[in-house]
Amino acid sequence: MRCLENAFWYFGGIPQRLVLDNLRAAVTKADWFDPELNPKMRAFGQHYGIAVLPTKPYMPRHKGKVERGIDYVQENALKGRAFTSLDEQNRFLLDWEQTVADTRIHGTTRQQVGARFAAAERTALQPLPLERFPCFQEARRVVHRDGHVEIGRAYYSVPPEYLARQVWVRWDGRLVRVFNDKWEQIAVHVRHEPGRFSTESQHIASRKISGVERGAAWLLGQVRRLGPHSLRWAEAMIEARGVEGIRVLQGLLNLAHRHAADAIERACDIALSHGAYRLRTLRSLIERAAQRQEQLPFLEEHPLIRDLSTYGQFVHDAFQKEIRP
Repeated sequence: MRCLENAFWYFGGIPQRLVLDNLRAAVTKADWFDPELNPKMRAFGQHYGIAVLPTKPYMPRHKGKVERGIDYVQENALKGRAFTSLDEQNRFLLDWEQTVADTRIHGTTRQQVGARFAAAERTALQPLPLERFPCFQEARRVVHRDGHVEIGRAYYSVPPEYLARQVWVRWDGRLVRVFNDKWEQIAVHVRHEPGRFSTESQHIASRKISGVERGAAWLLGQVRRLGPHSLRWAEAMIEARGVEGIRVLQGLLNLAHRHAADAIERACDIALSHGAYRLRTLRSLIERAAQRQEQLPFLEEHPLIRDLSTYGQFVHDAFQKEIRP
């Protein structure tokens, strides 16, 4: 499509019909009477107002003249030549096209190619649109049970009636558009970085939105209830670990269901002082504090404890046994 588009803009206009071979990138199902075009190719034709008409399958003569032009470029312009870069080759071909190919007498029309195009064909072209065809990617996606589709490890909501169904998604660097099987747009979102959720309020009830979808700011607000040490540790952890720290915040809040806030506060204070931002570190610190037992005083005298001189005699007798022949 970029190749075709470059040709349109170089010629300064658009033809009314575009005759394509049945390549997979453009035609998903070949049929002379009713071919099935790739949705992206169909959108390309709609953008430029051009009728896309694939050739009849297994009918080489439908494109014979076009493919003969490829042979002419290979035999006349490129044969016996080598180029150090693609840019160098493009500059050579542009000059060759203007000075050789356009000035030749065509074998069928018996007219100079460039003059014939300027006099009869350029005026028949349709005007170009204001912008080029937007470069996007598209693919089928299954709507997750949480009501979102995944694109580039980010998640975008769709209406609830499409739960667990397949939809078409188109995305570029700015937007993500979701379509149903009839190619009706059902959702549009601004593109987000990996790990983020984009959830429209009309798509999912607020009570069903998880903590991950609400984002780090909402989770930090919940952590603030545990205490200042927990909040400082959580903020430092997010700064150090980025998006993957969202789940760690959930784990920290989950600790509050099993342990007292004071124990979590002590653990967060110690972990922050050591720059430790793993949830397993907090768990270990909390468990160690819970398992700490009261230490008994050391007893120097007891009926069961022998005098040190007795142990000394044991050692002396043992050495005497070893050196005795």
